[in-house]
Amino acid sequence: MSFKICIIGAGSVGFTKKLCSDILKVPEFTGIEIALTDINAHNLDMIRQIIERMVEVNGLPAKVTATTDRREALKGARYVMNCVRIGGLEAFETDISIPLKYGVDQCVGDTICAGGIMYGQRGIAAMLEFCRDINELAEENALLLNYANPMVMMTWAAIDHGNVRTVGLCHGVQNGHRQIATALGAKGPEEVDIICSGINHQTWYLDIRYKGRRIDRDELVAALEAHPVFSVQEKVRIDVLKRFGVYSTESNGHLSEYLPWYRKRPDEITNWISLDEWIHGETGGYLRYCTENRNWFEEDFPKFLEEANAPLDGPRTDEHASWILEALETGRVYRGHFNVKNNGVIRNLPDDCIIESPGFVDRFGINMVEGIELPLAAAATCQASVDVQRMAVRAAMTGDVDLLKQAVLHDPLVGAVCTPDEVWQMVDEMLVAQAEWLPQYADAIPAAKERLKDPKVKTRDWAGAARLGVRSVDELRAARAEKDKSADEGHGLGTKVMG
Repeated sequence: MSFKICIIGAGSVGFTKKLCSDILKVPEFTGIEIALTDINAHNLDMIRQIIERMVEVNGLPAKVTATTDRREALKGARYVMNCVRIGGLEAFETDISIPLKYGVDQCVGDTICAGGIMYGQRGIAAMLEFCRDINELAEENALLLNYANPMVMMTWAAIDHGNVRTVGLCHGVQNGHRQIATALGAKGPEEVDIICSGINHQTWYLDIRYKGRRIDRDELVAALEAHPVFSVQEKVRIDVLKRFGVYSTESNGHLSEYLPWYRKRPDEITNWISLDEWIHGETGGYLRYCTENRNWFEEDFPKFLEEANAPLDGPRTDEHASWILEALETGRVYRGHFNVKNNGVIRNLPDDCIIESPGFVDRFGINMVEGIELPLAAAATCQASVDVQRMAVRAAMTGDVDLLKQAVLHDPLVGAVCTPDEVWQMVDEMLVAQAEWLPQYADAIPAAKERLKDPKVKTRDWAGAARLGVRSVDELRAARAEKDKSADEGHGLGTKVMG
């Protein structure tokens, strides 16, 4: 087969390596072109060397190109993968630090909450440029596979306003699937069947079958609470499971910031989180993780380059991308969980929202399983986020500052912590701090600066309830060595499942 795949944001070396390795393992795809593009020329060159080495060592006729010119990379592409983080760590830091001044303690800040909403404003502005170029330069009816967060907002904008055929992809369902299988004592996730549905990062395991036997809430609660790792790391998820009757795909830290109950009182946050790994609730945990690992591109590059010398004969990962492309091109059916327009798939969520739900892929496209109904508590939680997402997408499209502030005001955690005056001032502060990535708000930034000269509310210098310091490269190296040792001794189970 001969077609072109463009990866935007390919400078995320480890993730791009995984995606390309999976794609090159599809037997029919050996003659494709992979076009890598990123604004970071150094990282782009590293990933180019790795993918070229894979192709050379395995004697594949595939073509690898790399350019910082996105439009050049998109020419003639049948598939486009979006893996960008607009604003990088500089903008991400303000997604976390400014809300903390107003009492909003986030672990990740990439989905909703104050940080996720502003991340969406930056991302949507860029997404529209990507879509314009795709429509102009890529193959007709090209498919955009969006991996970038905030998943719902980015996918929603691409479909409704970018007019590009788009599917959003996330690995939260797979991670939780592996965790459930481990808790139940299964040999692997292949022994456990699931139906999972909702919206991205608030998707729910509606039906779990272990060797064909249905697992109810009480059995799953017992299994998770009996597990020496999950019982410590997943207190929020287990509590929600007990109250809602269904388990969430998302880790403790992710889930805790999408709800109004677990992070609103600083003195109680530590009751619900675990600090053994960032993803389980640490204040600004994902920012710390990304900051620490920024320099590990250099550390990991020789290892990745050496690994690229190995034959491509191992199994593929469970990232959706290669399996979707294989199904579309060969007709071999693939079942997964995809982010698409609802259009009646989930009966008790709005038709216009972006859902994450089961579907099957073949030559005819992505075919969703219709007629799903969420438990009322799960649906109510999703609906609150959908309303925030809808407002945030429309604000990003119009540059409407009032609507943006209304979206943040209605966010579940922000609303549990902040007054309206605090929300209005916080958003002004974030707009000013992130102005260079927010072209749609250019005309509104001067007024926001003026308002901040006479602030209505006092802020505080607060690091959050559970902030950990950024480790040096030497400290990271020692920690990784200890982690590898623990894994070898059989004690790294929880980290491996969610890593």
